[in-house]
Parts: sequence; structure tokens; C-alpha cells
Amino acid sequence: MSATLSIQANHGFAAAQAAAAALAAKPAPMPARFLLNTAPPAAPAMRFAADEEIYTEGDAASAFYRLERGVVRICKFLSDGRRQIDAFYTAGDIFGFEAGATYEYCAEAVTDCTLIAYRRNRLETMVANDNAMGLKLFSYAMQCLQRSRAHALLLGRGSATHKLAAFLRELFAASPGEAVIDLPMSRLDIADYLGLTIETVSRTLSQFERDGIIALTTSRRITLKNRAALLRLAT
Repeated sequence: MSATLSIQANHGFAAAQAAAAALAAKPAPMPARFLLNTAPPAAPAMRFAADEEIYTEGDAASAFYRLERGVVRICKFLSDGRRQIDAFYTAGDIFGFEAGATYEYCAEAVTDCTLIAYRRNRLETMVANDNAMGLKLFSYAMQCLQRSRAHALLLGRGSATHKLAAFLRELFAASPGEAVIDLPMSRLDIADYLGLTIETVSRTLSQFERDGIIALTTSRRITLKNRAALLRLAT
């Protein structure tokens, strides 16, 4: 699913940018979590209950996190009280990178979660002394930026049908070969991620079921019955 991660472009990042043009001629870099094998964690594993806040907008961005178990949402609360969810993260994902000194978004546990925190200054030191690591991290940031742009485009141009179909397509793509998924997030979370109301999300899911595209076993369990039809709606 889509993400908004910014990496500070200093020290080793300048060298990473200069080498980025060579990416096309090389095998795809290993995911950023590979880099953390050499970065010592800041503390033992941290556990958060569902809906518990991990960090809030304005907190000092002194650490970033690897999600070991569960689902996390990254969100911002607007001046009118509305909430916009920017991304969902699942086990193995990394989040909490910021360009500035403070977090621009809030991070909250969607389900019970286990995280490992890493000190940002240690990674910056490692990147400053290892151009290859800087290149991998820069490439990861560009992938996240691409996903973020795709999410912004979906919010700005897609109909409710298109938005929800694209969201379900991503969920099923994350579990290849699976025809049944259990949604970890609520319909309100989905609505705030897609820029819809919860009523529109429920109504559109019911329409998908009437059209024979999905079956709603429960409010959270979805069975995919017509993958081709879902893909057509999502494109």
C-alpha cells in the first residue's frame, strides 16, 4: 500500500543520488530492512495495543521503526477535525523516516503491534561512511515516493468504485494465491485512507458483492470471486 517516507539528503545521500543513475543497470537493491541487520536497535522490542499512539505529529524524529508484527497507520489530523490516513504498514515494513527534526504525521497501531526502534543518528553516520548503503536507502526512498504519488493520484482522480477496487487489489496482491483476506483495518480506516465516507465504503462493498466480484462473509472477511472484474474496476 501507499507511503510517505522522506530521507534527509546529506552526507552519504549526496553520493547516493549521484550513483542513482546506475540503478537501471544493476539488480534491484535489497529492501531497506536488509540495512538494519548492521544497525543496532535503540531498545528492545516495543509493543503497542490496537489504536495506541506510537508517535504524534511534532514529536522529535529521533528514531525510525521496523514493524515485526501487526499493522500500523500513518495519519494526519486536519484543522477541521478530519483524519487523513496516508499509509498502512505491515510486518517487515520500515516507517518513521523524516526529512526534518520532527514527525510530520502520527503513527498509530491498527492491531496489536511489535516494533523495533532504531536511532536515526546512527543510521546517518553509517550512510555517511558507506556509499553503497546510501544508494540502497535512497532507492528505497524513491520507491516509497512513487507509492505516495500513486496514492495522491488515486485520491484526486478516482471514483469511489475505482478507489475501493484499487485498495482491494493491493490487499490481494500482498497475499498471492489467496482468495480470502481478513481486513485488519476498520471501514472507517479504509474511508479515511481513500478520502471517502464510511457509508460510501460500505455501499460500494455491498455493490461489489451484488455484482459477484466479492463475498462478504463478515464485515472484515472478504472472499474474492471474480479477480478479472476487480482488476478491470481498479484500472
